[in-house]
Amino acid sequence: MTSKKSDALHQIETYFDQGRFQSELARLVSFQTESQTGEAMPAMVSYLNDGIAPRLAAIGFDCTTCDNPQAHGGPIMVAVREERPDLPTVLIYGHGDVVHGQAGQWDNEMDPYTLRETDDRYFGRGVADNKGQHLINIAALEAVLAVRGAMGFNVKILMEMSEEIGSTGLAEFCAQNREMLAADVLIASDGPRVVADTPTLFLGSRGVVNFDLKVTLRDGANHSGNWGGLLRDPAMVLAQALASITDADGQILIPEWRPDSLTDEVKADLAAIPVEGDGIDPSWNEAGLSTAEKVFGWNSFAVLALDHGEPEAPQNAIAGSARATCQLRFVVGTDEADILPALRRHLDAGGFASVEIECVEGVAPATRSNADNPWVQAVAASLEDVMGKKPHILPNLAGWIPNHCFSEVLGMPTVWIPHSYKGCSQHAPNEHVLKDICRDALRGMVGVFWDIGGRSGLTRRDRRKSATEI
Repeated sequence: MTSKKSDALHQIETYFDQGRFQSELARLVSFQTESQTGEAMPAMVSYLNDGIAPRLAAIGFDCTTCDNPQAHGGPIMVAVREERPDLPTVLIYGHGDVVHGQAGQWDNEMDPYTLRETDDRYFGRGVADNKGQHLINIAALEAVLAVRGAMGFNVKILMEMSEEIGSTGLAEFCAQNREMLAADVLIASDGPRVVADTPTLFLGSRGVVNFDLKVTLRDGANHSGNWGGLLRDPAMVLAQALASITDADGQILIPEWRPDSLTDEVKADLAAIPVEGDGIDPSWNEAGLSTAEKVFGWNSFAVLALDHGEPEAPQNAIAGSARATCQLRFVVGTDEADILPALRRHLDAGGFASVEIECVEGVAPATRSNADNPWVQAVAASLEDVMGKKPHILPNLAGWIPNHCFSEVLGMPTVWIPHSYKGCSQHAPNEHVLKDICRDALRGMVGVFWDIGGRSGLTRRDRRKSATEI
């Protein structure tokens, strides 16, 4: 480790230990940027223009806040710092919007928009998702620049304010601004580490589609004594249709929903990934797969909600309709365009033509970069050098992020470095980050950015290539 690199690491350690990270995070948390309410547009604009842009401008970024292509989407900021056209360009992503604050539901009467330090944690809405994570990356860039006097690479930062409502307009924005956003790699942070004390890389995300299955046989309900045994029960029809999608252990029975991408290479990558948690049932889902293969390398079907009759006050009546809200999480190797058509064919073949399929939202695609990409290997080596541990490398996150905007629309390899952990209460009361992870992540990102600026092997790629070629 060079002395200059150690100087940058010392600088970022001092930044954290003297409380600057805490105070800066507190300011970002104070912006009440709830995109789900539809009422926080002024706060979202202020977050970008007053919370983020001034500090980026201070280190040489040109910042532009743009309107979202979709009328109900939040603003999008693009910040560019170019040192030389022949240097590699890194695109960094973050989102400043948050979910509902859920005020009044936090422990000890905590205000979700006032940062609270308690022992080893910082509490506040957005500290994990995603304000704390992109603050770590920005602070790491500042530390490298302060010590080296230059990055040694070009940097573009894209900050959106609509991630919590499905990244509304982001794909369209990226498609409209390909040249402005052109880069050699995306390096971004969101989501949790696999294990709190070990760095994680993930290279994409599982896709997701939510849909309703509905059985409507008649208007209203009919007395179960007068009509029982004469009227077809929509709940029983729906229950049997649902039961036909998997076996009794949750193994998917629709052939088109069974991916072909769990190769020996992916299995080898997942062999070292620990997946732990209370209540894990080793017999659930696909037989013969490890827990890591099930959650990162396979598809999963879930029934999210059921609606039939009056559950709170059951009546002696046969309802006229029933509905289930369902979800398929899927990996690369699943034909996303055929997910719902395949379900339609399956239901019809099973005698369930009366079951309607209604897509609740559009299909969010699955994505995955190649683990042998030079950028992935370089980032992993940098993290190991600073942290002394090999990072866990996942082919994709189990959940969904808007990775397709970068891997597919912009056509670049994607490397995600999460700075949180699975117990952070993300999207719930008491959202928090662990102080040790924050300090560790600041050091790790300084190492990554320092090494990118000093590696001759990370040259500009041919941006005419498609995402599948990189």
